[in-house]
Amino acid sequence: MAKKKETADQEQFRLEEAFDRIEALLEKLQDKDVTLEESFGLYQEGMGLLKLCNENIDHVEKQMLQIDEEGQTHEFS
Repeated sequence: MAKKKETADQEQFRLEEAFDRIEALLEKLQDKDVTLEESFGLYQEGMGLLKLCNENIDHVEKQMLQIDEEGQTHEFS
């Protein structure tokens, strides 16, 4: 059980890091001194991070269970 919590904490930590990095990329993209070539690189990095975030979130959603009135668990839909 502790291992599952540790894994979830690690995923959350990585998501938070990714969100922070995406925010930093957005700030850089708004800088008027960024060249077009640099902006393409920043954009690609951001899109890669967004893809990883979406994959992690999808993975967590698939693991979620819903509990009904009788206490039975069912996959979340």
